[in-house]
Amino acid sequence: MNPDAKLLWRGPRWALAVLLAVLGMLGPFSIDTYLPAFSGIARSLGATPVQMQQTLSAYLFGFAFMSLFHGALSDSLGRRPVILWGIAVFTLASAGCAVAQSIEQLVAFRALQGLSAGAGIVVSRAVIRDMFAPEDAQRVMAQVTIYFGVAPAIAPIVGGWLFVHADWHSIFWFLTGVGALLWLANWRLLPETLHINDRQPFKVRNLMRGYVQLGGDPRFLLLALASGVPFNGMFLYVLASPEFLGTHLGLAPKQFFWLFLLTISGIMGGAWLSGRLAGKIAPKRQIRWGFSIMLGVSLVNVAANFLFTPHALWALWPIGFFSLGWALMVPVVTLLVLDLYPERRGMASSLQAFIGATANGVVAGVVAPLVMHSTQALAVTSLLMLCVGLAAWQVLRKRWPEVGRAVD
Repeated sequence: MNPDAKLLWRGPRWALAVLLAVLGMLGPFSIDTYLPAFSGIARSLGATPVQMQQTLSAYLFGFAFMSLFHGALSDSLGRRPVILWGIAVFTLASAGCAVAQSIEQLVAFRALQGLSAGAGIVVSRAVIRDMFAPEDAQRVMAQVTIYFGVAPAIAPIVGGWLFVHADWHSIFWFLTGVGALLWLANWRLLPETLHINDRQPFKVRNLMRGYVQLGGDPRFLLLALASGVPFNGMFLYVLASPEFLGTHLGLAPKQFFWLFLLTISGIMGGAWLSGRLAGKIAPKRQIRWGFSIMLGVSLVNVAANFLFTPHALWALWPIGFFSLGWALMVPVVTLLVLDLYPERRGMASSLQAFIGATANGVVAGVVAPLVMHSTQALAVTSLLMLCVGLAAWQVLRKRWPEVGRAVD
């Protein structure tokens, strides 16, 4: 924690949480806003469904790759310049998407969006730990998750409205405007939170030593898997939403928001509960509660999809409850990751984001196209994603029982 934290931000804690949450919203806005326009973009650019899926996977793999460097750079150069440069490149990439004349150009600019969008969400985690002690950091992390959750709920509504009343180009012009406003807000308001004494030398050897240190620590890898892979249990449905909602459930593009509304309501509810529990129960117990909720609802979801014909009245609810369980445990897991190596919090956030984003990219580019033809396959795959994270947590809990035992 920065010893001068109280001098860096004199406003209320919730205001800083809002600023950091808006930073993190670039990711979901980049994904969710244009999903309702998938069919229109495909017709306009003469693209196949597989090529349209590549616009997602290119973004996610770009996000994953650059996530390796955002946090590490912020450990050396400071949090503020990395965030400002990331937002600036994202804004230019969004404008490039808006003027794309072919599917190849759109994929390329989407990749550039992914390379830059991660700066906000990766570095903002380190900012939270720079500014707050563990219990307060968990509360702020939960507040960020709550505010952050509003973005994916609004994004498909905005995207659907723009697509219907204008065209798909307007969606990316909207993202361009969001990026420009966000850059101005952070330029004016965001302080530099990394203390000068905590800066790491910007040398390749030092960076590689840090990557080896974190990547070779099984505790770090297991925690990153425990938080990142289960996210795909619900993200799979977001990626497959054009097929899941439009084909299987028969919903119109304007009705896509129901999936996002329930999912984000679950995230906001779980994050709110996580903040309320901060300092009251051991972190590992809170993580266990989150996994128990996700496992229970996933089993119900699989059974329901095999026993009944999918219908929007019941098929969306399990995804919302799954989201609640994930949001209940992920703020705690994220703080455990950041506190393994306090001197390299930016790098730890980077590697955690890289593992999660790589999993997202594999799901978007490989898994989702293979299973989105069937609601049964979607439900089983979602359960399997959860089981990977649950297995990682169980191994960690047995080999290192001290991790997450109490708030330090």
